[in-house]
Amino acid sequence: MSEVLSHRVPRRRVESVLEETVLHNRFTIAVTFPLVGVALLIAGRHGLLPPELAMNPYLIIAANLVMVSPLIAGLLPVVSRRALAGLGLLALFTWGIELAGVLTGYPYGEFSYRLDLGPMLFDLVPLGLPVFYFPILLNSFLLVLLFAGDASLPRRFALTLACVIALDLILDPGAVALGFWAWDSPGFYYGVPAINYAGWLLSGAVAVTLIQAAFDRRRVRARLATCPFLLDDLVSFLLFWGLVNLYFGNWVPFALAAGLAGVLLRSDWFDFDVLPVPGTPLSR
Repeated sequence: MSEVLSHRVPRRRVESVLEETVLHNRFTIAVTFPLVGVALLIAGRHGLLPPELAMNPYLIIAANLVMVSPLIAGLLPVVSRRALAGLGLLALFTWGIELAGVLTGYPYGEFSYRLDLGPMLFDLVPLGLPVFYFPILLNSFLLVLLFAGDASLPRRFALTLACVIALDLILDPGAVALGFWAWDSPGFYYGVPAINYAGWLLSGAVAVTLIQAAFDRRRVRARLATCPFLLDDLVSFLLFWGLVNLYFGNWVPFALAAGLAGVLLRSDWFDFDVLPVPGTPLSR
């Protein structure tokens, strides 16, 4: 028993520290970071920043890690060994299918990264790719549990996959506009070809299956009921990419971001009282 406690206490302490840190810095994490990030990336895109700051991949990764910290802190208490194994498999799948996409053009079409987003795996895809990809999957999974948690497994699968595609319809046009990546043959949707979304249907189906198999739905739903910031990363995502698309005149992805943000912020569950209040309890 002492060995079990000595193993568990540090994890609980880490979980507690992360929860308190996120809880008392919600506005900074969920709103200030995306706003500053949009301003810096657009300024860097137009050459208004020093070279060491403009499109700095390590700053991008660091800022993204801050913005996903509510997701990490919120899910950590329900990450079991099974969930950890599932996320490990998902990371391998993410790198593998992205490498296939860059090398063969399938399933996303022939594209390449125009900006090194940190260390590159085989000089082809970002090693930190799961940091950018996992939140799309997990936020979609959580959003469906929030609104349709009692639905059948096939319906939850379909809804989660639809959310994943919707978030990519917001992400890819903004990323192309910022110069993160581009297709050799640009498509009709703000430079993104239709094959990209066919590829996302394929890869997303595998990824959603792994997520649903990895996490205990009942434990995650219970966590959603008590953790007030679990979907803050989705707010950051919609704010960041919504504003990027607005700046570049990508009206359809902007409208999608605004629509999803409206649904989320007006739901009975989501109380976006992000300003820190001393003594605020963790539960909503």
